[in-house]
Amino acid sequence: MDNRFIDKLRNFSELSAEAILALRQATDHPRSIQARRDLIREGDRPGPVFVILDGWACRYKILPDGGRQILAYLMPGDCCDLHVGLLAEMDHSIQTITSAAVATVGRDQMEEIFSCHPEVGRAMYIAQLVDEGTMRAWITSMGRRSSIERVAHLMCELYIRCRNIGLTTDMVVSLPFSQILLADSLGMTPVHLNRVLKELRSRGAMELQRGKLIIVDPKRLVQIAGFDENYLHRRFRPAGESRQINDHLDNAR
Repeated sequence: MDNRFIDKLRNFSELSAEAILALRQATDHPRSIQARRDLIREGDRPGPVFVILDGWACRYKILPDGGRQILAYLMPGDCCDLHVGLLAEMDHSIQTITSAAVATVGRDQMEEIFSCHPEVGRAMYIAQLVDEGTMRAWITSMGRRSSIERVAHLMCELYIRCRNIGLTTDMVVSLPFSQILLADSLGMTPVHLNRVLKELRSRGAMELQRGKLIIVDPKRLVQIAGFDENYLHRRFRPAGESRQINDHLDNAR
């Protein structure tokens, strides 16, 4: 049975057969979680490590006025809050976007895996560094990119991340997001986002239909975004698989 969590870690470090078995046993009994359910909330005491095996989730914060800011998207293979157990309470919430299969791994069990299989700890550490790089890219977008650049950049990122884990092989990506959700991740109102999406469509770069991203002109979308995938650190993949998004998208056309 496919396990995208193990597949992701194998991109960052060579795992022994014993390490793979230990990871598979730790994540072999995921729970089925309905859409829009909190896995953990801000202020809660940190619990087990959450591993998303199927479906989508997000990190978010609720502001005093009731507004919401999406902090990150989590897709199959992603692991949540490896080291947050060192803190007294959660400083953000995690919620499923779609129905999801989520494995919960106790921290003692995870520490035992790290102790017995150091290569797993190395892979998890690299994965966390990539997550931090992605957060820095989001901060840069919020602070310095124009609205249209911000939207185009996020679409490029989500496309590459989906492609990395085999969720798409062409220029069409299933994105189960409402425009409200996307607006909350981009610091825009839904009305403003809708205008930007119309402009990207009129420029012939991309279309966002209900639950589906269609990249019409990959080169144009990359140019609008000013996108460079280096923060996703694909160099940890086997030799020959790390290429710039321009090559990925142009070759797919």
